[in-house]
Amino acid sequence: MNKRERVLAAFHNQETDYVPGCFWRHYTPELERGEDVVDAHLKFYKETDVDFLKISSDGFFGWPAKTLENLTDPAQLYNMEHMEMDSSFIRGQVERARAIVKRLDNECCTLYTLFCPLSIFRLQVGWDKMMECMKADPKAVMHACDIIADDEIRLIDALIHEAGVDGIFYSVQNAEVNRFSMEEYKTWVEPSDRKVLDFTNSISDFNVLHCCGWDADEAGTVNHMESWQDYPSTVVSWAAYVDHKDVEEIREFFHGRPAWGGFDNRVCGLMYNGTEEEIKDETRRLIRLGGKRGFILGPDCSLPNDIDPKRIRWVIEASKEMK
Repeated sequence: MNKRERVLAAFHNQETDYVPGCFWRHYTPELERGEDVVDAHLKFYKETDVDFLKISSDGFFGWPAKTLENLTDPAQLYNMEHMEMDSSFIRGQVERARAIVKRLDNECCTLYTLFCPLSIFRLQVGWDKMMECMKADPKAVMHACDIIADDEIRLIDALIHEAGVDGIFYSVQNAEVNRFSMEEYKTWVEPSDRKVLDFTNSISDFNVLHCCGWDADEAGTVNHMESWQDYPSTVVSWAAYVDHKDVEEIREFFHGRPAWGGFDNRVCGLMYNGTEEEIKDETRRLIRLGGKRGFILGPDCSLPNDIDPKRIRWVIEASKEMK
């Protein structure tokens, strides 16, 4: 199997010759725009030998709409306008992805990273303002998220049909057990999520639902995983060390979907601190648990920016040894 064949098989619950792996990190502000960040992605891919590449949207977090940049009152959200598709914010992402895909020359599959509409809103206005607006006028926030969802759909269409990425790595957040009740999440957050996911899955069968655990971990809590259990996707990426589910449990929880993960991404974790043999031993343990069907090795979330690429390569090497 080549990399594309292996990953496509894993994503569709078919047996692979060895368990593929993909890890990722963020890129510094100095590398966020232009050719430098394209070079950085390709350098990371070559140094780690991952089986496919998750393209970062670093430098394009948030949503620079005038309403969100000058938000003082939730009522302003009802006047929010759509993003122009020829804006540098939209076109910059499409061109970055296109450049990376072109240079990979079909060697491996690619995913582009996007956040759910409420997280995009929060990345622009901050946690405090997001929660202040939600408490004061949740319908206004829902309206803003619906506008973002519509624009995100057009971005996704361009990323897949123009840039040539294979699918979307869709990060869902904000479901910490102490943030919203299940009913609030379903009423306020799910509609915009569903809109984006339904469209994305209608044009690609290579999409990942990333059940992000980064803020839950910082807050010392866990996610309402039930909020996302029936969200559609081909694969589920999950935070094993935050939401405390192993690969067998997560596949059962998500109705048999392939699972991507298993490794702690934090600076306190094995990937950052372990020896070569410890990391390879953990790789072998995870493969024995997950098997060669419907399992992809990866981290809970982004690895520290200063991670040594050889640590990721150790995982890939150990997996290849278990052919």
